[in-house]
Amino acid sequence: MKKRKEKIIISIGLFILSLLIHNNLIKNIILMLSYLVVGLDILKKALRNIKHGKIFDENFLMSLATIGAIFIGEYSEAVFVMLFYQIGELFQSYAVDKSRKRVASLMDIRPDYANIIKGKKIEKVAPNEVNIGQVIVVKPGEKVPLDGIIIEGSSLLNTVALTGESIPRKVKVGDEILSGCINSDEVIKIKVTQNFRESTVSKILDLVENASNRKSKSEDFITKFAKYYTPVVVIIALLLALLPPLIIKNSNFNEWLYKSLSFLVVSCPCALVISIPLSFFGGLGASSKIGVLVKGSNYLEMMANSSIVVCDKTGTLTEGVFEVQSINAINMEKEALLKIAVYAEYYSNHPIAQSLKKTYKENIDEKSITNAKEISGEGIKATIDNQKVLVGNDKLMRNNKIDYLKNNSIGTVIYIAIDNIFKGSIVIADKIKEDSFKAIPKLKNTGIKKIIMLTGDKENISKNIADKLGINAYYSELLPNEKVQKVEELIKEKSDKDKLIFVGDGINDAPVLAISDIGISMGGVGSDAAIESSDIVLMTDELSKIAEVINISKKTMTIVKENIILAIAVKIVILLLSAFGIATMWEAVFGDVGVMIIAILNALRIMKVKSY
Repeated sequence: MKKRKEKIIISIGLFILSLLIHNNLIKNIILMLSYLVVGLDILKKALRNIKHGKIFDENFLMSLATIGAIFIGEYSEAVFVMLFYQIGELFQSYAVDKSRKRVASLMDIRPDYANIIKGKKIEKVAPNEVNIGQVIVVKPGEKVPLDGIIIEGSSLLNTVALTGESIPRKVKVGDEILSGCINSDEVIKIKVTQNFRESTVSKILDLVENASNRKSKSEDFITKFAKYYTPVVVIIALLLALLPPLIIKNSNFNEWLYKSLSFLVVSCPCALVISIPLSFFGGLGASSKIGVLVKGSNYLEMMANSSIVVCDKTGTLTEGVFEVQSINAINMEKEALLKIAVYAEYYSNHPIAQSLKKTYKENIDEKSITNAKEISGEGIKATIDNQKVLVGNDKLMRNNKIDYLKNNSIGTVIYIAIDNIFKGSIVIADKIKEDSFKAIPKLKNTGIKKIIMLTGDKENISKNIADKLGINAYYSELLPNEKVQKVEELIKEKSDKDKLIFVGDGINDAPVLAISDIGISMGGVGSDAAIESSDIVLMTDELSKIAEVINISKKTMTIVKENIILAIAVKIVILLLSAFGIATMWEAVFGDVGVMIIAILNALRIMKVKSY
């Protein structure tokens, strides 16, 4: 892109310089230099494509038309045509997928090493060197490199990368464990059940790396147009040069050759070449104004035909951060109940403890906390201000024979008892984004037929969120490969014209983002992998922006169609006038440039598209 900019600037400079020169020879030499600076790579492409059997493309047409102009002495026209073609290509280059890098290299779930036990020592080896049946050690903070079964120890696993679920999973001896999780608590020993190639993390990486190959791409309109348009105008120009001198008596061959070459010059589709990329560029610019990065004009085009939106839950529809939703106190103040829970959880690093501490704004007196003990799978026992406190789940209440009141709220429920008397409960849950409540109706108003939620979260939580937001369907407790399978099923069920959008934010969403017609990721909270494998990035993390982009996309496509019809209609008239010698070359060029200016002004209207 940088080289193209430099060539355009140099060529324009030489072109302006030629206007100041009165000596025709020097003037033409400068114009030829200007032409070669901006057009040499197009000439090379045309020759290279001819060698490979791809003759009639836009490069061939540009080359033939401009060489024809030079042949009849119209150097300025040759430079002008090539300059505008290159400017159009420059606009288009902003919309290509240049920013995409290899997704796999950015994926944090790829394990760097595995700790294997050799005698009394622990050695670090590459994960692919570990065999099935070997025992590996995973320390706190380390990634689980291979699938296996825990044979020693218990811990909390961060499974967000795989399931999107924010609550850490408690694992113990005998539990199966998947690679890609992060051990966040205690040292565990795992007996490997799958080699690295067959492990969960490897499969996810493979899905991301190969899914992009199945990504549908919109064929560039200009190339399709040139496929039919170019051979037709070349044949007509050839016939125009050869037939009249043979049929019409006393006709001048040079005169008809001039008309033929003029016809070729006029046939150059400048208005299409510049206005169509500019229309898309305007759409991309309008999207960026509202904080949405669209990585290519083909994705903007597909957005206009989108009919299904599939969303991840955690971090997309919800905030992905657990917060206290309600405090239900019995015979005491809510703040006092919260204080007891916070003090009991003070020494814990569990996300639930963190959310309680975040809600409680007062300073904590550590001296008042004694005998704090965590009971695996149940909760915490502690003495606070000489009171025996139990804080945990319903299992903790039952095992201590506490007569408690069951709370059926959606989310994680923490029960609190003081001196064996039930004092209430606190509900902690992932909060639905305020924007999600606006986004769903907006999407439906744009013509989206179906909105579906996919999540690794539990059934009751998923159903509650789907009902609250008015989502058409949901599928819960899914692993990444199951999300991929579900999206593939939805893609097969829809028509070829209808496009499927998937919106996600986590590493676990990267494979689904890659295989969807249009993958949209959250730029603010999203992982690098999700952003790199997506086609559109919501930099503000607002789901409602998708409806605005669909609006921009539809307006863009309307303007593109208007420009196509205008350019082709006027082009046909100009070609006919030129063929009959009614329009001179410069009149034809003026008419062509006029159409181009109208098309450009029309394209710029996209920047004024109003958001919802």
